Amino acid sequence: MQSDLRGRDLIGDLDFSKEEVETILEVAWDLKRKRALGEPHAYLRDKTLAMLFFFSSTRTRGSFESGMAQLGGHAAFIESRTTQISHGDTETEMGEIFGRYFDGIAIRHVDFGIGNRYLNLVASASRVPILNMQCEIYHPHQCLADLMTIMEKKGRNLKRKKMVVSWAYASSYLKPMSVPQSLILQMPRFGLDVVLAHPPEFKLMPEIMEKAEEEARKAGAGFEVTDDMEAAFKDADIVYAKSWGPLMTTQDAAEGKVLQDKYKSWITDQRKMSLAKDDAIYMHPLPADRDVEVTSEVMDGPNSVVFDEAENRMHAQKAVMALTMR
Repeated sequence: MQSDLRGRDLIGDLDFSKEEVETILEVAWDLKRKRALGEPHAYLRDKTLAMLFFFSSTRTRGSFESGMAQLGGHAAFIESRTTQISHGDTETEMGEIFGRYFDGIAIRHVDFGIGNRYLNLVASASRVPILNMQCEIYHPHQCLADLMTIMEKKGRNLKRKKMVVSWAYASSYLKPMSVPQSLILQMPRFGLDVVLAHPPEFKLMPEIMEKAEEEARKAGAGFEVTDDMEAAFKDADIVYAKSWGPLMTTQDAAEGKVLQDKYKSWITDQRKMSLAKDDAIYMHPLPADRDVEVTSEVMDGPNSVVFDEAENRMHAQKAVMALTMR
């Protein structure tokens, strides 16, 4: 167990080693147990966290804010549009100043080509940990919660378990690629055989794909790519199907919507779930476009673990904060 993560940033999924991720999960389960038993665990008493949002949130804000309070500290909600950030505060200024006000800075910024750079520039100027609440490349805290949930449902030894990370149609907006990219980077490290399924226009970033293949090779895990959703689902232990935008093909919203609408059949329904193993779990980070991206029958069905997954966001994030901000 790697016990000293104090002061560390978590911006990309591979910022922490596999052993360090295991430490985070052990702490997360301990904090989850303490929460269930009503045991006090104010490890961050009198500590403060800045939560800086450039993109709206429900679960991310709620889980970080509640988690920080349970740890005995306070989280300050700061929205870029209602502060001077939108009028000229630079990344260096935010890192320098907020690094003096707060004990940690959490940032959610998903603008393509901008968000990840912003986080890293703030980190370069900050004396306190920078925590990525989602950028356009990574969503590391979601991925930690996903891994925690998978281990709760499928056991700690995930070797040779098949996980499908699939694109799914959504009628709302063109969503970031950060969730599937985090999943294909992190999950092979723990032995999962990952199958990535998406239409040809919905590829992920080439450098992320190369790194995912490298991580799978190092772990002796499988990593495959297909454009056949149904073939991917066959005999899966874990189904993780969500939408993302065709950002490697076009960054124009109107063009992206045209491409998206070509694949309305890419919906997770009971017929497709029947191709997976009987005890397969269905996962989604939420919010989902109900009966467009996934049917309500699947999302509310016995194989769905989406609410356990959402709860684990709080426990995993509490573990990261407790370890890095103490």
